[in-house]
Amino acid sequence: MALTTLDQNTALVLIDLQNGIVAMPTQPYGADEVVANGVALAEAFRAKGLPVVLVRVTFAADGSDALRGRTEAPRPGGALPEGWDVIIDRLAGHDGDIRVTKRNWGAFYGTDLDLQLRRRGVTQIVLGGVATSIGVESTARAAHEHGYHVTLATDAMADLDGEAHRNSVERIFPRLGETGTTEEVLTLLAKTHG
Repeated sequence: MALTTLDQNTALVLIDLQNGIVAMPTQPYGADEVVANGVALAEAFRAKGLPVVLVRVTFAADGSDALRGRTEAPRPGGALPEGWDVIIDRLAGHDGDIRVTKRNWGAFYGTDLDLQLRRRGVTQIVLGGVATSIGVESTARAAHEHGYHVTLATDAMADLDGEAHRNSVERIFPRLGETGTTEEVLTLLAKTHG
């Protein structure tokens, strides 16, 4: 883990911390720990006047905007419970936060996330959320491809599969940016944004 700096215009981007997602069992951290770390980061970013982006995933009830294409793994089916796509209460309710709705894995494709960040002069993002190997990794890859500096708060994210989380953290994320714990991000934030 080697965090070096946070740019003056850094945003926090939290992926899919919503009712239906955080209700699932996650590894290696439970959803409660991921949420607590995400909340700590969001409070610190807000206190410094830095953007907080809350990303949620949702689909039309009839599935008309769901992902297409052939896959070997079956896609979840059936009706989703009411409110599954609502950002959790512990993060919601802050008028200054940016809200992004996605309909696929990553938060950049098909959304206005890049526009929202660029309008604010953001050059770096700190990422967390669920699931590490899906929504977080897809967003990290796109952020890197869009030219953002990427920092990944590895204990503010979890996966449905512990091995998938480990693969992302150990093999993929070091090629996309820098990794560190929530505490390391908070310490660096206090140092660079005194």
